[in-house]
Amino acid sequence: MNKRKTVLLSLALAGAAAVHAQTEQAGKSPWGSHDEIGTLNMMNESTTRALFSAVRSGKVYDLGVEYFTGMPGFTELGDPPYQFWMTHTPRGTVVGNISKQGAAINRKVSYTGDAISMYTHTGTHIDALNHFGLHGKIWNGYTADEHLSDRGWDKAGAEKIPPVIGRGILIDIPAYKGIDVVPGNYVLSLKELQQLIQAQQLQINKGDIVLFRTGLMKYFYTDREKFMHNTPGVSIEAIRWLIEEKGVMTLGADNLSLEPLPSTDSANWLPGHTYLLAQKGSMFIELVYLEELAAAKVREFLFIGTPLKLRGASAGPLRPIAVSF
Repeated sequence: MNKRKTVLLSLALAGAAAVHAQTEQAGKSPWGSHDEIGTLNMMNESTTRALFSAVRSGKVYDLGVEYFTGMPGFTELGDPPYQFWMTHTPRGTVVGNISKQGAAINRKVSYTGDAISMYTHTGTHIDALNHFGLHGKIWNGYTADEHLSDRGWDKAGAEKIPPVIGRGILIDIPAYKGIDVVPGNYVLSLKELQQLIQAQQLQINKGDIVLFRTGLMKYFYTDREKFMHNTPGVSIEAIRWLIEEKGVMTLGADNLSLEPLPSTDSANWLPGHTYLLAQKGSMFIELVYLEELAAAKVREFLFIGTPLKLRGASAGPLRPIAVSF
């Protein structure tokens, strides 16, 4: 390639990057200038009542993972691992008499207490809209300069997330491909997603909650290294189609990030995160336990998730359930 062609190519790439950057802007909410929950505004009493009335079997599936010392988590970026420690033990209460009740009473009334410390994105959780932004702004144009203090965000924090209730759809990738776990370099393309939906006879409606199973939970409790370094995900094209064409309310997956890591976008290390959270106001759920749901071949269900109301936080730990229709 001669010098002139090299210069022209560089200018073209720079121009494309500039256009890309201009289109990646924090979105303004169609639900108003004070909106802090984005697409969760799709929920209403009428749709919730219809979903509950559709339940026939009543079989409940727990979609949350256990929390334990050494569990997989986002420690690669320097965030703290899950920590658990005892604050009171039956024997310690007797010896230390912390309760001031005396040895006889402390032997009779045994007392155990404990505490935890963790990154808010540990275990099954939902990302709040303040988690990722673009060009200094999060969803609806809120900025850190105006809304982030030493005690967290006063906009779009985890305490603002309502109970998440909707029609859930399971996208079971390993079942479609006839394997146990998808490989680490696997990216679910839009074309393959559409083929899978057709093959599994799924109907995705506006306001749905779409959950992706990669099979990675096979390693969550038994092999931390395999879980952490096996990073498949959903392509940005597939995510866009679900949000813009199908009108889903939110997404979730059984892996660390929903989208693949590392990113194939040289201009954005987590394009799926910025697209969903900053541009579209769509919170999403990570580290969802989908094994029992998949084993029972339940593909459509009532989803209920109630996040912890952590004021100002960028995520809310979640204990979701699925109730089969």
